[in-house]
Amino acid sequence: MWRAVVRSTVVGAVLCVAPAVLPGRAAVAAPDVPAYAFAADVRSAPAATGTGGAVRLEPGATYRSSLKDPEQSRSPSPEQGQEQGQGQGQGEDKAGAKAYYRLELDGVSNVYVSVTAIPRPGAALSAGDGISVSVQDADSVRCSSDSVTVGASRSAQPLTAWGARELLPSKKLCRKAGTYYVVVERIGTGSGAGTGEGGTGLSTDRSWDLELAPVSEAPLEKAAATSVPETWNSATPTPPVAEPVPVRGGAGFTEAAAVTEGVRSDEILPGQTLFYKVPVDWGRQLSAGVDLGSADKNSGYVVDALDLTLYNPVRADVKDASIGYGGSQKSVALPPVPPVSYANRYAPTDPTSSLRFAGSYYLVVHLAEQVADRFGEGPYALTLRVRVGGSTQAGPGYARQSAPRGFFDVGAPDPEPSAGGGKAGGRASADGASSGDPAMRAVAVGGIGTGSVLLMVLGIWTLAARRRAAAQIRVKAQNPTA
Repeated sequence: MWRAVVRSTVVGAVLCVAPAVLPGRAAVAAPDVPAYAFAADVRSAPAATGTGGAVRLEPGATYRSSLKDPEQSRSPSPEQGQEQGQGQGQGEDKAGAKAYYRLELDGVSNVYVSVTAIPRPGAALSAGDGISVSVQDADSVRCSSDSVTVGASRSAQPLTAWGARELLPSKKLCRKAGTYYVVVERIGTGSGAGTGEGGTGLSTDRSWDLELAPVSEAPLEKAAATSVPETWNSATPTPPVAEPVPVRGGAGFTEAAAVTEGVRSDEILPGQTLFYKVPVDWGRQLSAGVDLGSADKNSGYVVDALDLTLYNPVRADVKDASIGYGGSQKSVALPPVPPVSYANRYAPTDPTSSLRFAGSYYLVVHLAEQVADRFGEGPYALTLRVRVGGSTQAGPGYARQSAPRGFFDVGAPDPEPSAGGGKAGGRASADGASSGDPAMRAVAVGGIGTGSVLLMVLGIWTLAARRRAAAQIRVKAQNPTA
């Protein structure tokens, strides 16, 4: 009986812990596209329909908000009447079509605010649907403006535009300390309606989620040169050729997978957007390209099927490239861009003007939803090729820290994620498990748990054996002839 109890206990303990200890097969990607990943410490910032109720944004923090569809705003519900009336009092022509946020700025720092809008999966979009972002002072003077649209693919994807209050010699306005406003507006004609939870049914909520990331850049200790380098290596770089290292792209800017120069392999679903970040120091020159694998069938053609976009550390668009897809493997690369230099901000146009910071540059890849209709749900093989040329130069010398701290410093690169999603190169802890690998932590915890259970079971087993032996001795003592 004791053997049966012990055997059952051991088997049960091993079976309970085994899933955490034994390595299993990689999960097959589900047809549902992962949702956009907001920052883990994201704050709430309700959108105001006018300047009076605008929430203050602090540089260095990340905020989550939402932006209503203009069509919904034209037909307000009774509950929205009072709120929209206030918005119209601020001069709004379409209440709810714009969202206001507030900045309190000094007179010496440059401030940048990126806004990422996330249309709902399956949304009915037009090529011109998107958002515009502007920064305005208290007198309605526009300090900057930027806009982004879905484009020819009409595929729902994160859309990022940015605004800025820059203190440049060429800009005479927006230089005073005081209150400024970030104004975000939906543009285009699409309804923005999308599928509901689980991909079934039509959602009645046509609003778009927003992620806002304000950043402050400190002034310099000493004045720097304002002349933009006249010459740079504009030749198309040779893409790196090597055995691809598996990596898993992130689902948002804050979860972007850290990569360095080399070749990486990944998978992407139709409608999915993958984020990667590359540390680029002063004087270095980034180039990148993407290969999209072949499909199981050839069934027509998708225009603007794959998009590759480069963003600078404040998430301003630097350069992009796209390709159509007919089921056969395709490749696309970014056009050559200049090396990173502080003086680039004085250039009259992009991409040179955007390459003004050192820090993490983002490579964002999107595969159009329409690819699933033509060639199947996937996933599709993706190969990322990254090269970082040039030579590192000294930084401009900031007078104080930026917000967030160290934002424009490259520093030690983040450990690159392995194929299983953990961080490669993590320092081993005393128990032999990688401190940065969730799977290894599970193994360690599972091993400790299993060991504890087995020790307890062996203790019970030993006690039972001793009791049986003592009982047999008593029986023989009472009946020697037995």
